[in-house]
Amino acid sequence: MGSARLTIWTNLLVCVLLLLKTEGGIVPLIRLEKAVSKGAVCLDGTPPAYHFDEGSGEGVNNWIVFLEGGGWCNNVTDCLLRKDTRRGSSDQMTEPRFFNGFLSENQKFNPDFYNWNRILVRYCDGASFTGDVEEVDPATNLHFRGARVFVAVIEELLAKGMQNAENAILSGCSAGGLATILQCDHFKSLLPAEAKVKCVPDAGYFINVKDTSGTQYIEEYYNEVVATHGSAKNLPPSCTSRRSPGLCFFPQYVASEISTPIFYVNAAYDTWQIHNIFARGSADPHGIWHNCKLDINNCSPDQLTAIQGFRTEFIKALSVTENSRSEGMFIDSCYVHCQTETQESWLSSDSPQLANTKLGKAVGDWFYERSPFQKIDCSFPCNPTCRNLAFDQQAHPGI
Repeated sequence: MGSARLTIWTNLLVCVLLLLKTEGGIVPLIRLEKAVSKGAVCLDGTPPAYHFDEGSGEGVNNWIVFLEGGGWCNNVTDCLLRKDTRRGSSDQMTEPRFFNGFLSENQKFNPDFYNWNRILVRYCDGASFTGDVEEVDPATNLHFRGARVFVAVIEELLAKGMQNAENAILSGCSAGGLATILQCDHFKSLLPAEAKVKCVPDAGYFINVKDTSGTQYIEEYYNEVVATHGSAKNLPPSCTSRRSPGLCFFPQYVASEISTPIFYVNAAYDTWQIHNIFARGSADPHGIWHNCKLDINNCSPDQLTAIQGFRTEFIKALSVTENSRSEGMFIDSCYVHCQTETQESWLSSDSPQLANTKLGKAVGDWFYERSPFQKIDCSFPCNPTCRNLAFDQQAHPGI
C-alpha cells in the first residue's frame, strides 16, 4: 500500500516537473564566498549569491544579468529587520529559483533569449546595489555594501566567460529595476568595449510623487536610504553635481543622462507604487483605499480620478527619456507590478499587448534592432488585453 502511494506521488512529481520544464527551469543557488575578502557582502556579512543557467549554441556568448528586487531599508532599525531574512542574508537563501519569462530556457516562450547565459543576482543589501560604507558597527553588524556586491558578481561572471560577451543585457524587477537604471552605464563600462550592451529595467521607474494625504513621503524615504547606505558616491555624478543625492535615486532625475541604450518596462498604474507610495497605509488610516488597491475595478469615481492623476504624473516623469532614438518603452495600462519574470505577462497566448505586440517580442525587436518600440498605452480601462492580475505581495514585498 505504502509502495503504491509512493509511486503515485512520484509520478505526480514527475508530471509537475515536466509541466514546469515546458516554460522554464529550476536553477540552483551559488554563493560567492570569495567576495567576502573584498567586503562585498549582504547586510549580515554573508556572501552574495546568484543563480546561473549557462547558455548554449549561438547564445553561448550572450548574457542576461537580472537583478532581484525587494524594496529597501532606510535606517538601522529597518535594516535590522531585513538582516536575518533572505533580503539581508544569503544564509536564508536556501531555495533554488524557477527561471521563467525573460529568463526562460524554452525557445517557444522566450525565442530571442532562451539560449543565452541567464543570471539572477539575489538582492540582500537594501539599497538597489548602491551602498558602500566601510565602517561596520559591532553593535548591529550591519554591512552596507550593495555597490561592492554588484561589482563582485560582475567580475565573477566575467571570469566565467562574460569577458567574451558579444551581447549583454542588464535587467531587473522593482528595486532591481531601479538598480538596472542606476547601474546601466556602469555595467557597460565593465564589459568588453566591442560587446553590444543594453539595459531593460522592469517596474523600476519609481516617481517622486505626493501620497494621497499630500505628503512628499517617498522623497524623504529615499533621502534616508541614500544617507544610511552611503549611496551618494555610487549614483550618477551628472545628477549629484546638480541635485541632492536622495533625488538622484529617482529615475526621472538621472534617465536623461544615461548613454547606454535602455528599454523601460512599466505599468502606468504600477500596483507597488500605488500600494506603497501613492495610497500607502499611513496616508489612509481608515482603510478607504483598501478595496481599490486590491482591484482597480473596485475604485470609486474619486479614487479612479486620483489614480488617473498618478498616471499623468508617471508619464510626465517618464517624458525625460523620450528624445533618445536608442531607447524603447513598453508602458501599458495594466494594474500590475513587474512583467518580465512571469510567462503570462512576458510572452504567452494571452499576454498583454501594445500595438498588437507582446512584451517579449517588443524587447527582442528592440534589442536586435529589427524595429524600434516606444509605446505608451492609453488610460485605464482602454486595453482589453490587460487582465489586471492580483498584486503578489510575497513576490514583490513592500517598503
